[in-house]
Amino acid sequence: MYQYSQTDQEIVDQRVIHFRDQTDRYLKGDLSEDQFRPLRLMNGLYIQRFAPMLRIAIPYGELNSKQLRMLGTVARKYDKGYGHITTRQNIQFNWLKLEQVPDLLADLATVQMHAIQTSGNCIRNITSDHLAGIDATEVEDPRPWCEIIRQWATLHPEFLYLPRKFKIAVTGSVTDRAAILAHDIGLRLVRNDQQETGFQVFAGGGLGRTPVVGKQIREFLPRHHLLSYLEAILRVYNLDGRRDNKYKARIKILVNSMGMDAFQSAVNDRFQEIKDGELTLTDSRIAEIKSRFISPQWHTIPVTHHIHDVNSTHARDEEFESWKRQNTIASRHIGFRSVFISLKKKNIAPGDISADEMDAIAGMADRYCGGIIRTTHRQNLLLPLVHTGNLYSLWNDLRKSNQSDTNVHTIQDIICCPGLEFCSLANTSSIPIALEIRERFTDPQELKSLGDIQIKISGCMNACGHHHIGHIGILGVDKKGQQWFQLTLGGRADQNLRLGERLGPAVDRNRIAEAVELIIRQYLELRSGPGETFLDTLDRVGLMPFKDVVYG
Repeated sequence: MYQYSQTDQEIVDQRVIHFRDQTDRYLKGDLSEDQFRPLRLMNGLYIQRFAPMLRIAIPYGELNSKQLRMLGTVARKYDKGYGHITTRQNIQFNWLKLEQVPDLLADLATVQMHAIQTSGNCIRNITSDHLAGIDATEVEDPRPWCEIIRQWATLHPEFLYLPRKFKIAVTGSVTDRAAILAHDIGLRLVRNDQQETGFQVFAGGGLGRTPVVGKQIREFLPRHHLLSYLEAILRVYNLDGRRDNKYKARIKILVNSMGMDAFQSAVNDRFQEIKDGELTLTDSRIAEIKSRFISPQWHTIPVTHHIHDVNSTHARDEEFESWKRQNTIASRHIGFRSVFISLKKKNIAPGDISADEMDAIAGMADRYCGGIIRTTHRQNLLLPLVHTGNLYSLWNDLRKSNQSDTNVHTIQDIICCPGLEFCSLANTSSIPIALEIRERFTDPQELKSLGDIQIKISGCMNACGHHHIGHIGILGVDKKGQQWFQLTLGGRADQNLRLGERLGPAVDRNRIAEAVELIIRQYLELRSGPGETFLDTLDRVGLMPFKDVVYG
């Protein structure tokens, strides 16, 4: 995990001081709402339906046990005892008091955390693969490159007021778990014919009101020129992107209006001007950043060496084996597995985690995986490396704290935005819909049989729930004050990313969970066998059989 330098810490500490002064002046009436708004947004603070919401950065989704305990403290001290993990790997607190936010940020700064650029028209938190550094197929660990980009982007004076928000994702694996093609810039670590490491660069992707799959702009970018090329892309966008209409201000609109050839040419012109300048990454600079990633001593963690304890029963052993199959995966390190902790519980909003749960997981991270935790795009948590000899003990600890749900990568593993329950932009509720759908699929054998059917729900066109790229996407729409939901089928968020196709007219609020169940039951009837996935069946038979059961 990356360890702050003195400069990193000074930047965060100074930002707390600045925001405290800005907040004091606003509360005294010396700053107007219009003056304060961009200042609070640049510090991650939104005004939601009921209270201010703060989005805290978790760069590339990695934090340590000390930081997770601090988030638990924040939940108790400043909020209502819980936080919400987002699809961009950050955490949000929804019930804050504005006058306390500077104190909250000061507490975060003591554990190398902040909310800088988690909102506003700037370069947002850099995201990555939650299996970075532990996936056997990756070309190289993308986390140091995410950190290099984070340092370049933080408080960049030229890009603090872009036409719109800007998102960058990086992966090092053949399997894309970071949805890089749905980002303004997507980066994939690759090797050329000379076995040199560089980047395949995609631009112009994004979801929201106008969903677009990113297009390749550079087949191979030498690693030393990463920042120069990113700077060139941002300069073209910053100068030529629209500022007269926020719905047409994203880079995807600019790429579409210019055409990829013209956009690529403009970027290359800018790149040639700066490619050998001060942004060129030297080997020593790259090595310096990599050296600040301190790896836990996995092999020094005590191992229990047993699978069953003296009080174990056969039924309990079967429950453990089921959890192990569903919630853990092999890693590149022999004898270790990566463990997912589900945040998709009965009657709990997807992605929500309580302060007590944060403390419990922090303790487990210390005991079993060197104190490291990761957040995932699917709003769960991950313990990166746990020795196989400790899995049973970890599972028992998870059971005792009610955190052992065996539903990761199942139809219950639903992505969901906060919706009308919190967000002032939402048209409809999202959380109740997710919970209703979850309760229609509770049989463990059925969950296993259905496989990983990805349901993604957004309460408005901003697509915070990534509905465009769900196997089943659900979008909330307002019809004369009534809640309706539009269904799309066939989206996917991997290396073959594609947008879902609209099934038909919007469905009434009271029918949406039933409609999803009808689609699933139809899939079970139509699939050629247990091995055929939902997407495979859909690709084979088309939309019509599913349309018939929903609307017929």
